[in-house]
Amino acid sequence: MEIYDIIINKGEIRTKTTLIYFVHGTTYDNVDKKCSGWKQVELNDIGKEQAANLGKINKNINFDIIFTSDLIRAIDSANIAFPNVPKIQDKRLRECNYGDLDGEDKSLIIYENHIDNPFPNGESLKNVEKRIKSFIDDITKKYKGKTIGIVAHRAPQLAFEVITKKLVGKRLMKMIGEKQVIGNQVGNMI
Repeated sequence: MEIYDIIINKGEIRTKTTLIYFVHGTTYDNVDKKCSGWKQVELNDIGKEQAANLGKINKNINFDIIFTSDLIRAIDSANIAFPNVPKIQDKRLRECNYGDLDGEDKSLIIYENHIDNPFPNGESLKNVEKRIKSFIDDITKKYKGKTIGIVAHRAPQLAFEVITKKLVGKRLMKMIGEKQVIGNQVGNMI
């Protein structure tokens, strides 16, 4: 779970919008050490249990709304974890499009090589950052002062980090390295 407080200054008025980010539960591809990308891959039993536990752990947070990507693993994680909170699917929250590498071994996904350069027939991390920036701009206008849950994927989470913490250079590479290590673990709901 990552919490991002976005402060909007309009003259002397300050409005805080809180975004709380969760990565979807474990999928069949995660267990097989495959990178799903834009493929529709379902949660396995561990992922469903993680989602149920996520809801229990965060039951005292009063979310105004939950946004998910339009990929089934994020949708199901949100529905299991937060069944009574209104949800909106947004394609901008999708995982990075790894193109020809969607569904292939995770070891082939090297973020450092694709910050500016797209994956073959896919997108770059800068492309993901652009769509996440657009998402953040839209929701901070429409949901000013609200508490928003987001259930999505790892690359968009990295983009949130870059945008909200202004990560560049060595700090960005350190963050990418940490996300790569986390991504090689079997369980991925955080």
